[in-house]
Amino acid sequence: MSRQELQERLKMRDVEIRHGEQFNDLLRYVFQVTNHDLQALGWENREIAQAKLPVLKQADVLGWFDGDKLISQLAVYPFQVNIFGQIYEMGGVTGVGTYPEYANLGLMNKLMRQALTNMRKRKQSVSYLYPYSIPYYRRKGWEIISDKISFEVKDTQLPKLKTVPGNVERVTIEHPDVRQVYHRFALQTHGAMLRNELAWEEYLRWDLDDMTVAVYYDSNHEPTGYLLYWIAEEVFYMKEMVYVNQEARNGLWNFISAHFSMVTRVKGHIYTDEPLAFLLEDSDIKEIIAPYYMARIVDIGLFLEQYPFQPQEAECSFTFVLHDPMLEWNQGVFTLTVDEQGNGHLTKGGNQRDAEFDIQTLTTMLMGYKRPSYLAKIGRFQANEATIDLLEKLIIRQIPYFSDYF
Repeated sequence: MSRQELQERLKMRDVEIRHGEQFNDLLRYVFQVTNHDLQALGWENREIAQAKLPVLKQADVLGWFDGDKLISQLAVYPFQVNIFGQIYEMGGVTGVGTYPEYANLGLMNKLMRQALTNMRKRKQSVSYLYPYSIPYYRRKGWEIISDKISFEVKDTQLPKLKTVPGNVERVTIEHPDVRQVYHRFALQTHGAMLRNELAWEEYLRWDLDDMTVAVYYDSNHEPTGYLLYWIAEEVFYMKEMVYVNQEARNGLWNFISAHFSMVTRVKGHIYTDEPLAFLLEDSDIKEIIAPYYMARIVDIGLFLEQYPFQPQEAECSFTFVLHDPMLEWNQGVFTLTVDEQGNGHLTKGGNQRDAEFDIQTLTTMLMGYKRPSYLAKIGRFQANEATIDLLEKLIIRQIPYFSDYF
């Protein structure tokens, strides 16, 4: 059979709950998850299929079918993220995969175009994903917007106890105070996801049964921080530390340091641009910084309509050319006007050319991951000096935090 005949035979349509087993089989094949891996995590096959049902129930899942066989797929979760204090609807891309015998037919490219079109209809003006290949997703319009810092601290390097007015209590992961703290944290943290039930399920899906939660309560018994962790072979593993103030951070590190006689090391991850080393008295620790999540603007007009620029003394504007490898509505000449309050208004067209971007660069710049002057310096976009200076003034200085995984 020729490639053309094969392509004509394939059909794109929604993946439904009845396709759950095929959806699961394709995921396991693409990501090479074996029965041994599942057993090591304490999961049985039926539990995996059951756990992935929320994906098919709550997500927009598209697939290519060869007859009744699902051979390529992509899922989009309905999430929300905090971008400089504004709550955006976000499409979280996951479950991406194609069987190798159907590769190089352009199937995933078409799935992505349709998924992004659907996101636009649902007013999801931004999309996040965890990349299995950064170059691949860059070619599709996504760009890095957050880092993960992995650290290792010896027991002798743990911070000394600091006096705090509150106390720490160990609770179950289902305790409402855990979600209350995270919600407060997410509302004040740029880039963070506001976790709905599906987000919490995804975040905790593969965790060990013996993971413990410690909550810090202030002197009024208000929860202001929590720590997700487990201990194995004298190592304290930190999955996530969330706090809404420095008192809670100190209280949680006091709790970790109290394990001095039980552990030899503390290992974990942080997701801010603030390396842990500077906060420790003995800063000679191991830290590894790696790119984590990627994002892309789905609809430039809708995204900028909600985007909070820095207030200015007077209204300002500039005209730019935008390129997008997949979406025609993000292509062309645009003029952005920002009023004194920092509200942006985008119109199509313009007589001058102050700057020229691709959607990847514009995304990482507007998310605050990299500054305009740096991106211009390394040749990621072209602009006159006045426009670069204006962008520096307009974009808030804050690097995104994102600790979720889906």
